Amino acid sequence: MTSIIVFTIAAILDFLIGDPWVWPHPVQVMGWVISRLTKFWLHLCQNSITQKIAGIVLGMILIIGSGCIGWLIIQAARWLHPLLGIVIESIILASCFALKSLRTAATDVLQPLIAGNLPEAQKILSNYVGRDTDNLSETEILRAVLETVTENSTDGVMAPLFYAIVGACIPNLGAVPLALAYKASSTLDSMVGYKEAPYTYLGWFCARLEDYLTWFPCRLTVITLALLSGKPLPVWRICRRDAILDPSPNSGWSECAYAAILGVQMGGTNWYRGVAKEKPLLGDAIYPITPTTIHQALQLTRYSFLLWLGIAIAILFLLPNK
Repeated sequence: MTSIIVFTIAAILDFLIGDPWVWPHPVQVMGWVISRLTKFWLHLCQNSITQKIAGIVLGMILIIGSGCIGWLIIQAARWLHPLLGIVIESIILASCFALKSLRTAATDVLQPLIAGNLPEAQKILSNYVGRDTDNLSETEILRAVLETVTENSTDGVMAPLFYAIVGACIPNLGAVPLALAYKASSTLDSMVGYKEAPYTYLGWFCARLEDYLTWFPCRLTVITLALLSGKPLPVWRICRRDAILDPSPNSGWSECAYAAILGVQMGGTNWYRGVAKEKPLLGDAIYPITPTTIHQALQLTRYSFLLWLGIAIAILFLLPNK
């Protein structure tokens, strides 16, 4: 029953509180370590082969280390008191979910946009996306927010929940270690998983590994969304038509599922540091993207999360000593 209590408390904490700025967050610690190790390896390794090896070492240190440290913290808390163990495990697990953070980020951009303050919306959006935002129109800002929300619904919400469920089903492991390990992989990908210099070789392993770790939970998320929409075959058909054109093996599928359900189109031209980058068009432009569309996408993610959570609780209830 302990795992069921932990999942329930973690979900409630994420829904009500999210990630308070005053609390230390595991991803902040991961980011600090990645930044230091990256500078060290880039200074030490001067050719492609040594940088690739360094990238593997960097990935293994962060991913395995994050999982092990999380496990040790929880074991120490349980040793002090079983209730303390539940509290610490619930808080750490809640920090692996980003449902409230996604909602907050979207609202932060939408509020000034709806109020007609386009420059403020552009400025706030730049905190959440890598593309250039200074010259984006209202329509382009709405597309950027929707693409961010739908892409991160998989790697920020559903994939951590998936690995937490898998970990909870493994004796003596628990939900946190695998969820933290996945968050470490995702953080590595966002910080060093680029094809551009100086991360071309150092980040290749982290980028590939994150793709592989996200592949299965991404497809499960697409199937879940398609079933929740009540039109699974049309959604899957559009994903098979458009998502395969995206260079990313996962983000295109995640975005395309939402696009198909909501009847909107994502993709097109994005600008990064003054350089245009074309992304494939995902979905059919039946309706324009509006703030309501974004809230509907967030609601779909919430329903998917709750469905998986319910299934996890049912599975854990049937397992002994969980």
